[in-house]
This record gives sequence, structure tokens and C-alpha cells, in this order.
Amino acid sequence: MFPKLSLCSWLAALVLVLPLSGEAASSSSVSDYLIGLGSYDITGPAADVNMMGYANDQQVTAGIHFRLRARAFVVAEPQGKRVVFVNLDACMASQLVMLKVIERLKARYGDLYTEKNVAISGIHTHAGPGGYLQYVVYIVTSLGFVRQSFDVIVDGIEKSIVEAHENLRPGSIFVNKGELLDAGVNRSPSAYLNNPAGERSKYKYDVDKDMTLLKFVDDKLGPVGSFNWFATHGTSMSRTNSLISGDNKDNELLELAASFRSPSGRPTRMVLSVSRRVRNAQRQAKKPQFVAAFCQSNCGDVSPNVLGAFCIDTGLPCDFNHSTCGGKNELCYGRGPGSDEFENTRIIGERQFRKALDLFNTASEKLQGSIDYRHAYLDFSKLEVTIPKKGGRTEVVKTCPAAMGFAFAAGTTDGPGAFDFKQGDDQGNLFWKLVGNLLKTPTREQVDCHHPKPILIDTGEMTVPYAWAPSIVPIQILRIGQLIVLSVPGELTTMAGRRLRDAVKAVLTNDGDSQFSADIHVVIAGLSNTYSQYVTTPEEYQVQRYEGASTLYGPHTLNAYIQEMTKLASALLQGQPVDPGPQPPDLLDKQISLLSPVLLDATRLGVHFGDSKIDVPRNATFKSGDMVSAVFWSACPRNDLMTEGTFSLVEMLEGKGTWVPAFDDDDFCLRFKWSRPSTFSAQSFATIEWRIPAYTIPGVYRIRHFGAAKDITGAIHHFTGSSSAFVVS
Repeated sequence: MFPKLSLCSWLAALVLVLPLSGEAASSSSVSDYLIGLGSYDITGPAADVNMMGYANDQQVTAGIHFRLRARAFVVAEPQGKRVVFVNLDACMASQLVMLKVIERLKARYGDLYTEKNVAISGIHTHAGPGGYLQYVVYIVTSLGFVRQSFDVIVDGIEKSIVEAHENLRPGSIFVNKGELLDAGVNRSPSAYLNNPAGERSKYKYDVDKDMTLLKFVDDKLGPVGSFNWFATHGTSMSRTNSLISGDNKDNELLELAASFRSPSGRPTRMVLSVSRRVRNAQRQAKKPQFVAAFCQSNCGDVSPNVLGAFCIDTGLPCDFNHSTCGGKNELCYGRGPGSDEFENTRIIGERQFRKALDLFNTASEKLQGSIDYRHAYLDFSKLEVTIPKKGGRTEVVKTCPAAMGFAFAAGTTDGPGAFDFKQGDDQGNLFWKLVGNLLKTPTREQVDCHHPKPILIDTGEMTVPYAWAPSIVPIQILRIGQLIVLSVPGELTTMAGRRLRDAVKAVLTNDGDSQFSADIHVVIAGLSNTYSQYVTTPEEYQVQRYEGASTLYGPHTLNAYIQEMTKLASALLQGQPVDPGPQPPDLLDKQISLLSPVLLDATRLGVHFGDSKIDVPRNATFKSGDMVSAVFWSACPRNDLMTEGTFSLVEMLEGKGTWVPAFDDDDFCLRFKWSRPSTFSAQSFATIEWRIPAYTIPGVYRIRHFGAAKDITGAIHHFTGSSSAFVVS
């Protein structure tokens, strides 16, 4: 049987049997860089906390699909500059998280790591605990700030960077790029079609199909990591899912790992004992773990539900312009390639993994050249932007204080909203305008600034009990040789991302004396360092679908990003500093939380925590593909997040009396579901389901559950439970 393989472990296993490219395999050349990678668990509270992404107040955590992590790389010149990139298994980065991470890094390392050279980017899963952002509009459905969500993310990011820093060793980085055709479609094609025909004709597809991948190779240890950027939304898991999940950007897919064969036909295997959990084994052996990250890019209008949007009542395609069915947006849903949300997630994740593996194994272009970075804070509520006009003229316009339009409330085909909102609404209606005005009536200047967006919620001008939306946001450029990473605090649509990349590339390469060649790699790291929702092109903004209605700072938002990011690029090219800009607020002390604490856990009289409520039939026999489940008396998972641990475990009997771990919370085939018999009950149950993978070795198994209960004094007591043994044939 395979040891428990995470996605990063698959790649590590496969590189043991797949030859490196000639350049990567060579150890004779002197490395340009020091490279280090790290990873740490950031799985938040698996009970009672609203999930971030769909803004559905009924979608609260109640178990784990698989655990979430922060994955970091540090790249440094031996005697020069360095950069840090963190890929976060969360919906997006948070300004408050960024501020606190930088505070901690400063306490450890002084000015070695600052907001200038550290980037934190979210994968945009919609299945992670919320409550970790600092602005009101993003924490309304989570009943305010959730300190437990916030703390585990800050801790995990810090620990992943510390691990990467401590793993710094001489090494090389290779870059590769290729097309992935079947992992994303445009969910707002009517808006995309409003872009100029001449511009659209330059591109074969209405979404970006390119994946860009980095391969990290330690001079002595060989391949130690891989990060890639590809644009597709983290919405394969639905708006009713309650299990914490990295969605299609952090997929375990054990069946795929088992299917790969070495050149001699033998199954590929990690050189690690099955008696130890794989993710900890390399730490125990004091060897750097292999770290693989699937990062997000300009995914604003890209859906993983690749079959298109259909009406759930008739099965017919939804209205093209408004994504409605008989005038109702809540009946229009995008269809993924699988039979349910778990299969959708697995398939889209597998497609990304297969492309990443191909790029990893064929990467031959070596990154060479300087490491550098530029960073600035900008006040997007009143930024002056110079835009071109016909006849070679220019006009100075301004961005606006943040506001959300009516189509924001309509949601998307990945997760539609409710009531009578619809996408493509540039008028609004009187009733909902009156409702929005109860919160804040926008000024005439604000209304004109956002035109043609009809304002539903004037978030940028709402400050009670504190700011509802960000005004000051960061932009950042990281350079590693011929790779340029643009860290953007939002979700750019496909065409918006193309314009931004092209503008930066033009600045860096059009100078006759430029140190950059025309074939540099420019990637967008979306949802980075803070979150300010969407960025559409001005033409897409006119259509006012969900993405346009969620473009906070008005129709000139993209042009503002292009103007300011090209300034950073020019400064980087010329070796000049930039104005750091206004410091964003730290609102930690103002946060309000209305989430009830865990008061007490209880069982029925005569029952202990961890006892079986519904056991596996004694001496039962199962085969691959079967679902085995057990239900245990449990306690609230908020009592202990089991960081770097597990709530669920499948063990195999080895020899006469030794049980060894086989699968845990990190595995796609194992699900931990938590429930209460009623809302205010102190009793709760853990249901653990194991879908037996095809590669499972025949033998005797059991299911175990780990938890922590709070007694009436507030003390926490850990417990464990086991099912009866059963046979897998």
C-alpha cells in the first residue's frame, strides 16, 4: 500500500523515478540562488464558522474534506536581495494578516523580510473558515471577526516562512509554461464580448489557458519543490458544502499518484515507511520536505464548472446576458465535469496536477539574473489616473471610494444569490435602493463616479463601527531573474490580466538598453496581500455583471492598476526607489465578534467521548470503491484545531499487533463530518467516511477518531476512539 501521499509528496515520489532534464541534473554549475521551501498547517475551526467566499450565512464549517496549508518559498542572492512568496490555502490574503505576519518577521529577522519583499497570495477556495479579514463587509456573514481563524493563518504563514528560511541552500530554479485547456471557462462571456473585437482577435480563448511553473532544485538533494500559477476559480465545491477544503487548488487525488509507474513498470513509491505519517516523516528525518503549491492568477471571470451554466428546473442553458432562468438567477448553476462537487473538485484538481507534472518533468529554462522587488501602498478611493483619448489626447480621471453594485447581490453561476437581483443590471430598482440607503445614501458625486454601476452598498463611505471596505491597498512586483510576479490585491478578469501583463512587459522590454529580453515570464498572483474584490476592463464594467458590480473603485480601476504597476516596473528597471505611500490601518483592536464560544461538551449518561455510536460491522469485509463509515461520540472541533495533526485516521494492522497510519485528514478519500443533534446541544458526533481507494493493499483496517472536549470548568480533555476491525479484500 502507498504511504499517505500529499500532492507535494506525489511530485517528490515521481522525481525519484523520472529523469531530470540535462540542465537540472547537472551539479557542476554554480548556483545563482539560495532556495528554501516550507509548509505549515493553517486549517481553521472545523465547526460553527461561516465559510469565506460565497457569502452564504448558512454555509458554516462542519468537518474536513482535507486540511489547508501555507506553502512558502524564499529565494535569495548569496550576498544580495531576497524575496518570499506564500501560497495560502484560503479564499484570499488579508491586510490584517499581512500586517501581523510582517510584525512577527521583523521581531525575528529585523528588516530582512518586510512588506516590500514578502507576498502572500490566496488560492481562492470558497471552503475555508472566514472571519480573518479586518473590513466589515467581509466578516458580516461570519458574525464578525473570528480570532481562531485569524491566529491559525498568521501562525501558519510565519512557520512556513521560518521553515523556508532555515532550509535555504544553494540551488537552481527552472521555469516552464504550457496550455491546460479543460480546467476553466468564462462565466461572464457577455461581458468579455464587450471588449474590442480587435483585442479579442489576438487571443484564441476567452480565458487564459497557460500554466506557468517553477521547479526548485537543490544542488545536493535534487528537486525540493514546485509552484505554479493557473487561473480558475476555487468553486468546484458548492455554496452548500460544509467541509473545509482546498477545492481544486489543493487536491489529494491518491488514485492518480498510485497510477504512475516507473520506467521499469514498478509502482512509484516514496522511500518512507508506511508506519509513519508522510507529512511528518521528512521532518523527523531532518530532511526538507517537498513543497508543491498550486497558486491563483487572474481568475476573476474563470469558472471550473466547465460544462457551462444550466437551469436546474428545465436543464436548458441559462439566459446569456443575465444568467437567469425564467427571470430568476437562483436557478442558474454552472456544471462541473463530475457527478457531484467532490468529483468536480477531484477532476479539475487532477487536470491541473497532470499539467503541472508534465511541466515539472520537462522544465529546462533556468532562471538567471537579479532578484529585486518594488512595493507601494495606494489610496484607491481618490487616485488620479491619466487615460488616453482619441487623437492622442489624454484625460485625468479619478477612482472612487469603494461601492458594490446591484449585480453583486446576484452572485455568479458558481454560486447564485437570492431575491430578484440579476447580473447585467445597470439600473437597479427602487426598493433595493431604499434598503441600501438605510445603511448609507451615496452622494451624487459617488453615484456619478461609479456610473453606470447602480450602487447597492456604499461600502467605501461607511465607517461604523469601523471601515467597511479598504481604501489603501498594496501593489507589488517581485523579480527572480527573467520571472516577474505581479502581486495584485484582487481578482482580475481574463482581459484585465492580459492588459496588465502586457503593459508591464512593455515597460521592461521596450527600452533599447533593457536588461530584460522579450521572452520574460510575467505572471499575476491574484488575491495577494489584501483583498479588494474584482478588477474588470472598463468595457466589461459597462455590462455590470457580477465582476463589474464588484469592481470596487469604479470604471477606471484597471487603468489605475496599470498606471501604478508600470511605475513600479519602471523603477525596478532603472534601479530607483518608489514612494511607499500611505500606511493601511491596523483595525485589530476594533474588531467585534458575535460567534458564541464553546461552553461545554457532553455525552449521554454512561457514554464516553470517543465511544462508537454506530460501529463498522464486526469482521465485515469490503473492497475497493466501497464506503466504510463509523460514527463516534465527539466534541466541538473548536476546542483543538489539531494543527499538524488529524481528527480522522485509518490504520492498517501490520504483523501481529501493530497498527500503522494509512490515511488521515489530508487524504481525499477520507472525510471527517461533525454534527450536533440540535443547534444548542452540548452533544455532538463525528462521522468518518472512508472511500476505499483502488490501490489499497488487502488487509485488516480500523477507523480512529481524535478530539478534545471541554468540561464545565472550561478544562480541555483529549480523547480517542476506534471502530471495530474490518477486512479490505
